[in-house]
Amino acid sequence: MAALQGSTLDAINNNQSQLLDEWIVGLEANGATRNLKEQDLRQQTSGFLQLLLASLQDADATGAGSEELRRFLEKLSSSRAQLGHDSHQTAYFIFALKGPLFRLLQQQYKDQPGALAEQLLIISELLDSLGMHTVRTYQVTREAVIRRQQDELLELSTPVVKLWDGVLALPLIGTLDSQRSQTVMESLLQRIVDTGSEIAIIDITGVPTVDTLVAQHLLKTVTAIRLMGADCIISGVRPQIAQTIVHLGLDLSTITTKANLADALKLAIKRLDLGVDARG
Repeated sequence: MAALQGSTLDAINNNQSQLLDEWIVGLEANGATRNLKEQDLRQQTSGFLQLLLASLQDADATGAGSEELRRFLEKLSSSRAQLGHDSHQTAYFIFALKGPLFRLLQQQYKDQPGALAEQLLIISELLDSLGMHTVRTYQVTREAVIRRQQDELLELSTPVVKLWDGVLALPLIGTLDSQRSQTVMESLLQRIVDTGSEIAIIDITGVPTVDTLVAQHLLKTVTAIRLMGADCIISGVRPQIAQTIVHLGLDLSTITTKANLADALKLAIKRLDLGVDARG
């Protein structure tokens, strides 16, 4: 790539205030300043412009100045993702600078069309590269935010409730897939250890259907609970679910089931009072 001419760097350096003002106006006009304080925005744009000038000293844009510039953009795009900006708003932080820069260079090289085209191409390619780098970093951060939110939702959707001394209940709502099953098992087993409970009730009233996969998840959870020295009761077995289990040929004979949570709690209290592992 050809190098920028000294007059280009001088023009940018001598007109920083004008560039910043026009750049910020463009950002505000396109909604790219949402949730940002004016002071923070001014610091970010000013800091970027200083790093850009340092980077433009390198003809191939791979020097130390460029590396520092990319790290700056990685931090900025991560913060934008956490503020709820979309990828367009984040990338526009870079692309909004093109207009002010191009207008400045048009004035600088108004009598040199060949030099103008060359200088515009260099800057355009660099800003495009930085814009794509910003988007890639944004996507990585946004995906991490989404994964964290999904994990938090999974935890919230699997609350373990203490119903009685020695009795825990886990009401399930929605589909029980492999990931959620693992979360359910870990959460319930940990609560059994923390509380020293002897009986765990898994209520599937809110589970729309029970197929072979769901039944396997339940069986694994029950087995894990028993290995911890506790017993398990499954409640919320509706007529439709019972028929489905029969039609699928699923063997749940080793698991105590009840039609509703109230009946399961009564049985759990009875077992605790009797101090035996009765099934009924």
